Amino acid sequence: MCADLDVALSPINIQRFANDCLQVQLLENCRERDVYLVQPVARPTQENLMELLLMIDAAKGASAARITAVMPHFAYARSDKKDAPRISVGGRLVADLLETAGVDRILTMTLHAPQVQAFFRVPTDQLNALRELAAHFLPSDLSKATVVSPTSGTRRARRRSPRCSVFPSRRPRRSGSTATGSRSRP
Repeated sequence: MCADLDVALSPINIQRFANDCLQVQLLENCRERDVYLVQPVARPTQENLMELLLMIDAAKGASAARITAVMPHFAYARSDKKDAPRISVGGRLVADLLETAGVDRILTMTLHAPQVQAFFRVPTDQLNALRELAAHFLPSDLSKATVVSPTSGTRRARRRSPRCSVFPSRRPRRSGSTATGSRSRP
């Protein structure tokens, strides 16, 4: 990203203490500057989230004018509803943590569901790559293509493709989504 924008990547120092706690130090002055912290909240999810929160806090403490968290992947977007008793809504909690740490704006890619964007009380921009994907496939002959879609995108995929393969998923406790079989529609 920095190379495309012709901007130097600012150095940071991340230290891990003996008790496994992290400390983040921004090694460049950011006083009264716009700070963009790029950190995907992906595996290792908790580690990356904590680093981002600490970087936001460090920038806030260093008097940054505005702090934008650029999160190409927001892992907690799938935790978007209370669909069982005594369950947490992680997406909302992470949104609150980012705001409490001091973020002024969120920039992220396609979220799991539209309601996730409402979790944020700071301005949030949700980007997608549809235009780039369309430009890539437009010159191609897709008349014999098959669209493969997760269950959440099935209706949309079937409207757009005469041939659509669907891989239903189930979400076992604590282990994430697992494909359990396939159905094909001619």
